[in-house]
Amino acid sequence: MKRIYAIVLTMALLLGLCACSTGNSASSTELATASVPVLTSEAGSSDATQPTDAQGTEAPETTVPVTTAPETTVPETTEPPVDEKKLELNVYSLKGPTSMGLAMLLEDSKNGKTFNTYHSTMCTAADEVTAALVSGEADIALLPANAAAALYNKAGGFKVVGINTLGVLYVVENGDSVHSIKDLLGKTVVLTGKGTTPEYALRFLLNANDIEDQVTLEFKSEAQEVVAALSEDTAAIGLLPQPFATAALAQNENLRIAVSLQDEWDRFTQESALVTGVTVVRDEVLEAYPSQIATFLKEAAWSVERVNSQPEEAAPLIEQMGIVAKAALAQKAIPFCNLVSITGSEMKLLLSGYLQTLYDQNPKAVGEAMPDDAFYFTGE
Repeated sequence: MKRIYAIVLTMALLLGLCACSTGNSASSTELATASVPVLTSEAGSSDATQPTDAQGTEAPETTVPVTTAPETTVPETTEPPVDEKKLELNVYSLKGPTSMGLAMLLEDSKNGKTFNTYHSTMCTAADEVTAALVSGEADIALLPANAAAALYNKAGGFKVVGINTLGVLYVVENGDSVHSIKDLLGKTVVLTGKGTTPEYALRFLLNANDIEDQVTLEFKSEAQEVVAALSEDTAAIGLLPQPFATAALAQNENLRIAVSLQDEWDRFTQESALVTGVTVVRDEVLEAYPSQIATFLKEAAWSVERVNSQPEEAAPLIEQMGIVAKAALAQKAIPFCNLVSITGSEMKLLLSGYLQTLYDQNPKAVGEAMPDDAFYFTGE
């Protein structure tokens, strides 16, 4: 993984460079009418952070091994250079797993413990975040990976600086018949997200296992419908995102998380990852304040590390921020959310490989074209 210190050194060399451009190639009005086939981190649900039948219910213990997220590079200190100008930065993100890793950072900022001050706006739909990015309201934005690619192809004006969340999709069953993607042979999987990333991710894995034409996909409009199907039919198999997968276990003690799509993805390729969310920064901000953005990346990495290692402390903050309805549910879901801070050349490798798998299935999923190298900021 590219160490964030390398970014700091590289960005410091940029401080003496030029002023930034203020133009955007698309207005927020144009963006609002654009057709971007994207699934948010809540996997198509309009209210995924509010699992209606599981609010306040603690999920039962499970013996399923928790997915181990890739190592996050955590700086020994988050102290910035003494001559660095402090900034107030607007951070837009979605209510869901992609925002969980920022919980400690935003709390520290509120209490004056960060170098920069971060003003958080959490949205329920990806187009709200992208509109703020295009209009210039957002300095930093956390977006679904393919939404970032599609917006870049349409409007440009920003760069990806890191991956914040990997796979949040899990196969859930009422029984003990599925332990790998191959075990889906001849079965029906109930899921949301037709024509979006859950379908593309699952089809990629089915194809990699040579069973795509032997598995039936049954689509629902909302994740709660998948949960209902699992309750009504004990033979049903579902594909659910977090925190819905954890909430489903709270509703039905007979359910189990059978397969992590992230783990299955890793078995077939080291040249990509199942990327859920990325962090982007507007070009104007990145060009004018590279050192401050490097400080943000260090502070964000430290926040992710603390959320992962101290879920009992992070969970109440996640509830307060409206990311997940109840702290008990958030605490159970955090280990399954693959919260990471991946930057530099590794970020580019994993993200470009993931976007290529989407493009190969449907170019519209990434905005009709693969993003060029200017899409990625690696600090090199």
